[in-house]
Amino acid sequence: MSIGTKMVSDGRTAKQIFEDVMANPSRAKFGFGEKLAIVNVDFQNAYTCMEMFKTAYETDPRQIEYANTLSRLARKAGMPVIWTHVGYMDNAADAGVWGARTDTPDSLQNIKIPSQRHDFDDRCDIDRAVDAVYAKRMPSAFFETPLASYLVWHKVDTVIVTGGSTSGCVRATAVDALSHGYRTIVPIETCADKHESYHYANLTDLQLKYADVEPVRTVIDWLEQRT
Repeated sequence: MSIGTKMVSDGRTAKQIFEDVMANPSRAKFGFGEKLAIVNVDFQNAYTCMEMFKTAYETDPRQIEYANTLSRLARKAGMPVIWTHVGYMDNAADAGVWGARTDTPDSLQNIKIPSQRHDFDDRCDIDRAVDAVYAKRMPSAFFETPLASYLVWHKVDTVIVTGGSTSGCVRATAVDALSHGYRTIVPIETCADKHESYHYANLTDLQLKYADVEPVRTVIDWLEQRT
C-alpha cells in the first residue's frame, strides 16, 4: 500500500488553497532573526505604471506604500534597504537566453538602460544616500549583483522580499535568499502578479517550502519594536 501522495485535483482555486494553508495554526515558521534587510524587487515603471505600459500589473493598490513603510522603518532601525530594477544595454546582448523568446517593444530585453521602463516608479521612496540600488538582468536579485556580499557585510540574517512579480522575480529572490542561508519573509500585500492564480499558487509554494508568507502588519510590528 502506497504511503505517498498522488497529485491532488479537488477543484479548489489557487486562492482557496492559499487560504487553507495560511489557516493552519501548526505550520512551523523560520521566524525573524536579529537583523533584517528589505529587498524591494523591480518597482519600476515597466511593471507598475498601469497607465503607460501593458506589461504593468497591480494586485494590492497600496503595494508601493507598504514597501515604502517597511523601508522607512528599516532605515530608522539601522537595517539595510535594497532596491532592484531590471534593464539591458541597447543591443540586449546581456539579456542572454531570457531575451531570446520574443522581440517586441514590450519584450523584457527591450527594457533599456536608461529608459522610462527601467526607471523606478515615482511613488518609490528611495533614499539614495543610504539605500543600495542594483540593476539586475535575471530573475533573482542575488544573481550577478552585489547583494549577497552586501548582506554579509551588514550581518543580516533575515531577508524581507517585496515587489513583483510574485511568480517571477519575487519567488526567484526568495528561493535564493533561503539558499544563501537567510530566514526569508514575503509580506503578502507587498507582492503583485498579473493573475490571482499565479499570485496565490506561488505564495502557497513559498509558504510551504522556502519562506514565511506573512501579512505586512507582522513585519511592520517587528520593525516598530526596534525603532
